[in-house]
Amino acid sequence: MLNIALTKGRLEESTIKLLQRAGINCAPLINKGRKLVVNLDDAYNVVFAKANDVVTYVEYGVADVGVVGKDTLMEMSRPVYEILDLKFGACRFSVAAPSGTDIYSLDKVITIATKYPAVTRNFFESRNMDVDIVKIEGSVELAPILKLADAIVDLVETGKTLKENNLEIIDNIASISARLIVNPATLKTKKQEIEKLVSIFVD
Repeated sequence: MLNIALTKGRLEESTIKLLQRAGINCAPLINKGRKLVVNLDDAYNVVFAKANDVVTYVEYGVADVGVVGKDTLMEMSRPVYEILDLKFGACRFSVAAPSGTDIYSLDKVITIATKYPAVTRNFFESRNMDVDIVKIEGSVELAPILKLADAIVDLVETGKTLKENNLEIIDNIASISARLIVNPATLKTKKQEIEKLVSIFVD
């Protein structure tokens, strides 16, 4: 039996569709109520957790595999294997600033607001730029409006929220989508079960 860690929401819904397409009865998942662990056909235990915890559970082997966004993997940088790009949950990491602002020409250390400080730091270090990073938990678009930051780094899907708040994309960092991750040890001990799951997802 494989233990699969999932996050609730869009990634959960897309994963369920893939399982259903393979003929797996997903009624227990769809009607799970407040259950945090759901069994499917005595073949899979599906565990629900926050995105960061999905990575942690896979890292420590209490979940064999997990479905999580590439954004979380980039931010956490943990020793798990990405074995499949699931192609859903597509968006991108972008740098955005107030319309008409060229942050790269500002004669000062710029301040960046973000939920992803590690990704932000790595990106600007790659450009040999020293930046101040302010970690925001809620709507990062507020930071430039309130003059807390010169720009933001965030996930962008359509760009509509940026436009409505007079922000525009000035750089793209990486393309993001859902990934199937696996614990390195499990890849050896449950090789056949994992290969079967991968075949379900790519069929």
